[in-house]
Parts: sequence; structure tokens; C-alpha cells
Amino acid sequence: MIDNTTFGTRTALFHTFGCKLNFAETSTVAKLFADRGIRRVQTGETPDVCVINTCSVTEFADKKCRQYIRSLHKRYPEATIIVTGCYAQLKSEEVASISGVKIVAGVDQKLELGQILDEWITNHQPQTIVTPTKSIRRFLPSCSRGDRTRYFLKVQDGCDYFCTYCTIPMARGRSRSGTIDEIVAQAQQVVADGGKEIVITGVNIGDFGKGRDDSFFDLIKALDDVDGIERYRISSIEPNLLSDEIIKFVAQSKRFMPHFHIPLQCGSDDVLKLMHRHYDTALFRHKIETIRTTIPDAFIGVDLIVGARGETPERFEESRAFVESLDISRLHVFTYSERPGTKALGISYTVAPQEKHRRTRIMLDISEKKLLDFSNRFIGISRPILVEHTQRGKTMNGFTDNYLKVVIDADKSLENKIASAQLIDIIDNGEAIKGEIIK
Repeated sequence: MIDNTTFGTRTALFHTFGCKLNFAETSTVAKLFADRGIRRVQTGETPDVCVINTCSVTEFADKKCRQYIRSLHKRYPEATIIVTGCYAQLKSEEVASISGVKIVAGVDQKLELGQILDEWITNHQPQTIVTPTKSIRRFLPSCSRGDRTRYFLKVQDGCDYFCTYCTIPMARGRSRSGTIDEIVAQAQQVVADGGKEIVITGVNIGDFGKGRDDSFFDLIKALDDVDGIERYRISSIEPNLLSDEIIKFVAQSKRFMPHFHIPLQCGSDDVLKLMHRHYDTALFRHKIETIRTTIPDAFIGVDLIVGARGETPERFEESRAFVESLDISRLHVFTYSERPGTKALGISYTVAPQEKHRRTRIMLDISEKKLLDFSNRFIGISRPILVEHTQRGKTMNGFTDNYLKVVIDADKSLENKIASAQLIDIIDNGEAIKGEIIK
């Protein structure tokens, strides 16, 4: 253990790439460092330690991580650079070879970084500590406060689906989750910290409890009973794991918001088969229609991959038509990126880069129209918003229960409170709505 009397003045810089899960884990690492007397670096200070929690979802993500690590070393040549996360797990030797990197830690070592740093301070020996992915079994609990007012609560990690385009099972390991008692205790701590909203996160959260007798449905029922939390949001959940039972529960819950994020990935059944997805378009349509029937005002975000191997022009047109036919609120569009070691590389048909760009633009245009149409449904009415902390300027932001961003005049007394807002007009090219607080 580092002696706080000699190490207490040390500072650490934390930087996170990728998913909300990574942000939750970085927050937990920062707390572990704080217990050792290592505080977050402040503006103008030079960090003694730099921790980079990486992503490897695309080749571009790898590139961004490499560039950032190199820029940190150039800026802070004396700092101890620690790299963890999916890029470190998948390409540990490559990461270790980057100038300035002293410690490379795999995904299951994040909560061990305090002890690993202790060892570095003692012997100054560079380390690469990466458990083979197939051997990762431990669930690492994490909860973080976002930049706004939301907390991100990790309930599950890893994935057993092995979709042909995806490296996550190779980076994160097999599906595993915390216990309901553990997760509820963390939610209760958020209440104690003054938190009002929790986003439930994981790699495949619908798989919660796999190998046990409990399920994701059991978890959300238990969380719904935690007094003090006013809002829960379910982050991305696979359509085949989003049961009608869950949808009906959200519809009657006072704490679970009318907001769903569901990965489609492609609107062509042929491509879904090539991707080894666990559903078809008929099931996906059923889920969207069930939500709309049960919770008409719900925000429905949908993930979509464009330009995947096997997406011929005819299959892209099928996907485009299917997406346009859905009553959804927004698309999150990702351009397909080749990943080493994935089974998708065995699919012969490829899409040219310029065609990927064209298709991506088409889907983004559809998304913009969907969001504008959805937002316009609520102009002239009032919705409850959770007001975020003030930023510089004369306005504040908040999100409605159904996840519409609302901009209001700044009023510090409203921070982290739920208030009723009249929705007046679409602004920021459809990305937000001008609102007025009803007093």
C-alpha cells in the first residue's frame, strides 16, 4: 500500500474511450486511487499518473487510442501511463510497445490497478497483465456519475452471442453479472449521494442472471423498489431479450422512464443471418409495435450498422425500407469496420468505402427526419425534465422523461431537480427543444 503521507500529493489524469460501461469502470478506478491519496488532476497541473480506459469497437477506435496515448506521453513525458480496456485486452503487445506506456492491464484487472500501481511505485518494472479472455469469469461492480446528473450503473459484463462482426466477446469475455443485492446496494448509495437518475448499463444487460435463477426482469423489479431514485433508464438491450413482460412493466412503473435503446444492426433478414443475430425483422417489428401500443410517447433509439459484409445493394434497400417503416425516434448509425479475428471476414461480398459513406448518409438523413417528427409531436405540451447542472452561459439543459433534450433559461435553484417544462420550439437543427419552466 502506498503511504499517503508521501504519495498524497500525487495526481492522476483519467481518460475514457467508448461505452458507458467504460465510464462507470473508470469512475470506480478513480475512487480506488483516491483511497490511496491520489487525486484527480486539476486544470493547469501536471499529472503523475495517466490512466486510459480504451475501446476497440472499430479500427478507428484503436487509432484514436494510440494517438491519444502518444500525445499524453509527449505532453507529460514523466507521467506513468497505464492503459486498460478492450484495446489493451485485444492488442496488449501493441499497446505495450507505445512509447511511454508502463502498465498494460486487461479488462478484468481494472479494479486491481491500485495494487498494480503500488508495485510500480515500489520497483518501477513495466508490466503487462492480461488474463486470456476465455478465462475471465469475475464480475467487476462499477457505478459512475456522468458529466450531467445521471449515474451509470453496471449490472452485467461480457457477451456469449459472438456476432460475426463483433470483437466484444474476445475483449470482454463471457456473460456474467452481479447479484441483485449488490446492484440494489449500489442504487441505494446513489440515493445517499443525491443522485436522481440511473442508467442501467452492461454489454448485454438482458442476459443478466445467466446461469442463475434470477433474471433482468427480477432486477428491474427490485430496483423499482429503491426509494429516492426518481428515474431509471434501460440502456441498449437486445430485441430478443426485451420481453413483452419488461415493456409492460416499464409502462406501469413510476421510476422506469419511457425510453428504449434497441440494436437492430440491419433491416435485411439475409444480413441478420450473416451477422448471426438472434432475431429477424418480424420479431423486431413486433417489439417496436408493442412499445408504441403500450407506451405511445416512448423514445425508441435504434442501433444500425451500414455497409457490413454481405450487404448487397438489394439488401441495403431492404434495410432502408424496413427502417423507414418503423415508428422509432432516432437511429444511431455506425459505418461497418473490419475487425481482425471476426468471422465476418469470411463473407466474400464487401462494400466500397465511398458506398459505405453514401449509405451512412442516407440512414442519417432518415434518423434526422425521425427525430424531428417525434419531437414535433410534443411541441405545445408540458413534460417533466430533470435539470442538469449549470454550464457557462445563460441556459441549462434537461431531458424529458421520454429523453428529449430541452434547453431552458439558467436557474441554479433547479439543478438536479425535476420540473415541468412547456415545450415551445425545435432548435439546434432538431437536436433540442426550447422550453419554459412552468411555475
